[in-house]
Amino acid sequence: MKKIAILGGGESGVGAALLAKAKGFKVFLSDKGILSDKYKEILNQNEIPFEEGQHTEEQILDADEVVKSPGIPDKVALVQKLKSLRIPIISEIELASRYTKAKIIAITGSNGKTTTTLLTYHLLKNAGLNVGLAGNIGDSFAKQVIDDTLDYFVLELSSFQLDNCFEFRADVAILLNITPDHLDRYNYEFQNYVDSKFRVLQNMTPSDNFIFYQESEALANELAKKTFPVNYLPVSLQEKVAQGGSLQNERLEVTYQENHFSFALEDLPIKGSHNAINAMSAILVAKVLGIENDKIAEGLKSFKSVEHRLEPCGEVGGVKFVNDSKATNVDSVFYALGSFNDPIVLIMGGVDKGNDYSQIEDLVEQKVKALICMGTDNQKLLDYFGKKVPLIFSVDSMKKAVTLGQEVATEGDVVLLSPACASFDLFKNYEDRGRQFKAAVSALTIA
Repeated sequence: MKKIAILGGGESGVGAALLAKAKGFKVFLSDKGILSDKYKEILNQNEIPFEEGQHTEEQILDADEVVKSPGIPDKVALVQKLKSLRIPIISEIELASRYTKAKIIAITGSNGKTTTTLLTYHLLKNAGLNVGLAGNIGDSFAKQVIDDTLDYFVLELSSFQLDNCFEFRADVAILLNITPDHLDRYNYEFQNYVDSKFRVLQNMTPSDNFIFYQESEALANELAKKTFPVNYLPVSLQEKVAQGGSLQNERLEVTYQENHFSFALEDLPIKGSHNAINAMSAILVAKVLGIENDKIAEGLKSFKSVEHRLEPCGEVGGVKFVNDSKATNVDSVFYALGSFNDPIVLIMGGVDKGNDYSQIEDLVEQKVKALICMGTDNQKLLDYFGKKVPLIFSVDSMKKAVTLGQEVATEGDVVLLSPACASFDLFKNYEDRGRQFKAAVSALTIA
C-alpha cells in the first residue's frame, strides 16, 4: 500500500486526504497550525491519522508522494528536504485530476479569476449542464471526484496550485492577465510568476481551447516568444477578432467557429471594462460547450456580483461605500479606480508584496481626493503618495478607516476599500477584511 502524506489541513488538504483514503492509499495528514474542529471531525470520522501544531518528519519523509497545501512556500525547510530526497510533491488539483473523467475548464490570472469562474459556472449550471465548482473556491476538487458523477468542472486556479501540477490537463484554459503579484513567493522575479501562470497550458492539445486577454502586456510578450499546440481564442477591448471576443460599439461580440453571440455591455450586471473581459471569457466557454444563445443571455442577466469585488455595501449621507477587499494587488486597484467617475476616498494598505504603485499613480492623482493608509506599516504608501493626493492619513484599524472615510467624504463621493495588499497584518484574510469593512459601514448607518 502506497503512502501519501498531506501537508496542510484546510479544505484542500482534507479533501485530498479523503480522496487518497478512498483510493486505497495509506494517508497521514500534518499541519503546523491548529486544525478547525470541522476538519478534525471529518478526519476522525474517516479514520485518517493526523497531527497539528507540528510536522513529524519521519512520518512525512516516509511517504511515496506528498500533497502540499498551496499556502506552504517551497523555501520551507521540510519542502526542501522532500525535494532533496526526490519525493514527489504535488497539489490537490494534480491528485484530483487523476480520478475524474469530467471535462475541465481551468481559469487563472492575476485578477478577475473568481468573477470569471463563478460566472462561467453560473452560465453552465443555468443551461442545465452537470457541472461542479472547485479549485481556489467552493468545496475541494479532490473531495468532489471521489464519486466522480459530474461531466464538467470549472476550476479557479492560483499560481501556487499550478506550481505543483504536472500531468494535469485542461480541456479549456482561461488566462485573463498577468501582472506583478506574489513576487515574494517567486524570488522577486516576475518571469518566474509568468512561467507559473502559463503552467495552465501544459499538456493541452490542438483540440483544446485557450481563451486569453490579448492586451495583457506580459501575456502578449510570452505568447510572442512561445507557441502552444492549442486553439487560440483571444478576447480584446481594442480590436475586432475573427474568433474569440471583442468589445464593439458597447456590445460584447463573441464568435466561436460559425456561432456568434452579441450582448449589450450596459445589460451586464457586473460593471467596468475588466468585467467585459471576464464576461466574454465565460461566454466563450459556453459557446465552446454548445450552449444556446438564449440560455447564455439568461445566465448573464441573472448573475450576481462577487462578494468583496467592487461590492456596493451601503450609502450614508449621499456617500457610497464599496468593498473591494479582494483587490490584493496594484492591478486590481487600477481596474477599481477606473470603474468610478465620482471623487474617491481610497482605503489602501496591508502587507506589501513588492508592489509597484506607478501603475495607478495617474489615476490616483486624477480621482482620489483622500487616501487612507490602513496597516501596521504604512510608510511605503505614505512616502509614495504623500505629495500626490490632497489628503493622506495613516490608521491601524478598519473602524478608524471607515469613520475617517465618512468624515472626509462629501455627498456624491465614493469611499472605496481597495487595498492592493495582502490582509495578514490586521485581518485573518481578505474575506475577514471585507466583512469588517461592511460591519463598520453598517455601524455608521445605525449611528
